[in-house]
Amino acid sequence: MKLFKYFLSAILIVTTIWSCTDEDFGSLDFLSTATPPANVAALFNVTQDNTGTVTITPNSEGAVSYDIFYGDNTSSPGNVKQGKSIVHVYNEGTYNVKIVAIGITGLTTEMTHSLVVSFKAPENLVVVIQNDAAVSKKVNVTATADFAMLFEVYFGEPGHDEPVLANNGGTASYVYQQAGTYTIRVVSKSAAIQTTSYTEEFVVTAILQPTASAPTPPFRQAANVISVYSGAYDNVPNSNYNPDWGQSGQGSGYAEFDLNGDKMLNYIKLSYQGIDLGSAINASSMEFLHIDIWTANDMSIDIYPLPNGVAPADERFVTKTLVANQWNSFNIPLSEFTSQGLPLGNLKQFKFVGSPWATGTVFIDNLYFYKAPAPSSGLEGSWKLAPEAGALKVGPSSGSGEWWANSAADITTRACLFDDTYVFGSNGSFNNVLGASTWLEAWQGTADACGTPVAPHNGSNAATYLYDAVAGTITLDGTGAFLGLPKATNAGELPNVAVPTSRTYKVVLSDGNNTMNLVIETGSGVFWSFKLVRDGAVTPPPVTGSTPKNPINFEASGFGADWTWTVFENVANPALEIISNPDATGINTSSKVAKFTALQGGQPWAGLESKHGQDIGSFKFDATNKIVRIMVWKSVISDVGLKFAEANGDAQPEVKVANTKINQWEELRFDMSGSIGKGATGIIDQIIIFPDFKARTQDNVVYFDNITFSSN
Repeated sequence: MKLFKYFLSAILIVTTIWSCTDEDFGSLDFLSTATPPANVAALFNVTQDNTGTVTITPNSEGAVSYDIFYGDNTSSPGNVKQGKSIVHVYNEGTYNVKIVAIGITGLTTEMTHSLVVSFKAPENLVVVIQNDAAVSKKVNVTATADFAMLFEVYFGEPGHDEPVLANNGGTASYVYQQAGTYTIRVVSKSAAIQTTSYTEEFVVTAILQPTASAPTPPFRQAANVISVYSGAYDNVPNSNYNPDWGQSGQGSGYAEFDLNGDKMLNYIKLSYQGIDLGSAINASSMEFLHIDIWTANDMSIDIYPLPNGVAPADERFVTKTLVANQWNSFNIPLSEFTSQGLPLGNLKQFKFVGSPWATGTVFIDNLYFYKAPAPSSGLEGSWKLAPEAGALKVGPSSGSGEWWANSAADITTRACLFDDTYVFGSNGSFNNVLGASTWLEAWQGTADACGTPVAPHNGSNAATYLYDAVAGTITLDGTGAFLGLPKATNAGELPNVAVPTSRTYKVVLSDGNNTMNLVIETGSGVFWSFKLVRDGAVTPPPVTGSTPKNPINFEASGFGADWTWTVFENVANPALEIISNPDATGINTSSKVAKFTALQGGQPWAGLESKHGQDIGSFKFDATNKIVRIMVWKSVISDVGLKFAEANGDAQPEVKVANTKINQWEELRFDMSGSIGKGATGIIDQIIIFPDFKARTQDNVVYFDNITFSSN
């Protein structure tokens, strides 16, 4: 019998469930939130003896068994367990075979396959062989033929003689150990004795350079970064990225690699290589050294920041092991250098040493020192127009509304304006967050009405701000960035002047930095005034009933920071940490967040829970609070699990939602409608969070913040 490669993923959920106790999960109610099987497929194999004997091997994610409806006159379906095959004899013809995948809870997903059973040999065989665009040394083969049911591919690598099978018209893939030229043979099969073959000499290539850019660095103010090489910041000028210190004699080389306009350093067959800075830098006030490195090799690299005139015996380095065929991003605490006695006040060079010597090639980008932003100025956070008459007005003097001011009715008629958000990041970034609709005026090419935001005043361009507390001004830098109304500029009103790249407003903060009064003079004697209030400045008091304590924002004046959080199923169960926001950009510029470290040895369902009876309060889920939102910052894609429990420990149905972004804040939406009316009493007094619901191969840090409850 021929062996073949066909990989099946058996989901051993039954074993997992019954090996876990109520202490692990709280309850088994999570079964009610299980999802149907996904990615249902099947391989159809047939004997080449004109008998029509077909072997069907179904596969999916999440199924425990399958019902097979053969598509002929067979009265009842066959049933087969996950990972097994079933055999059926067909007459010659074409059949629509329906496969119903059945999950552990009985949820089903079905697919239909058009099965051709022919006693004619395959004809008109068309084969396409391609190197995979993303995976090094991976080859994909697609084959289609008339009368065929499946095809085999012999990829021709010595010691790997078994074929890979795929359905006619499908794709068979294989990853070679080494690049080179191989004889690939494709055998197309029907139910006939005779087969049809195709052979090609194919060159298998290794991906030896990155196909995607390194992660984009976050915005940082100039005072918080010293860049050696990055397209995101201003680099030390006149630096030499290839000072030949004799490494060319070792067979090493250098090039500046251009990936669709994104340039990066390329050190070839790295023995040792260096960078000679255009001028010495003082990095003693910085906290981290960041570097992105890509390689196709299994190797490590020693990273040396070198003081001016340092003797070889006094050089110090940090070693990093690289994972091949992906970007390796490192944020190295400078304490790893200073603890070795290395001074950072007069750095003039960098040196990189590869191991193995003069063997591996590296691509380097985003090499810079950085530190955390300066202390808050009072502006950081999200602001909106004050929902009151006179929040925006214009007149002949500062603060005047003599010529026009919004009315109380405008708060409703222009609701699309009053819900716009102006976000000041602690790192100096600024964002206009206008949502799907804002107030538009005729000069923007539309009627005076709510409508889709129009560029460049739609928040699409990057922007920064500078607050001068002494002068009492805010300056926005960035085309289209504005406060209040986009038409008000320092040179005049749009469209009578060009769209500026910068605007400066007079500003007065009051009410504990929760109210902001702005004035901009738009030409001589024309003053626009705007009153903003901090979004969510008033923290809701603790309540019971239908509203849980929220937002859970971990601020000293909010909820969550002083709660009793218990970590479970996480090896040593390191405590939840409340820390300063490590990435106060994008949608989350708050001061404090929660940090959960999911340990490699922890269970997939490692998580944390609040204390019964006091932290989140007591409430019932209903239509007004069924939607729960959580902001998360994760370095990997994985499910976040959420459930709630009653005082007696009974848990409500668990809901899982996966993040879609990494290394940035993202808001996840959980629909807890399934918890309405559930449980012995339905009264909730505990929240349970599973921040990284997956099996892990490393420790994963998850930050989360701003847990809210709403109706939609």
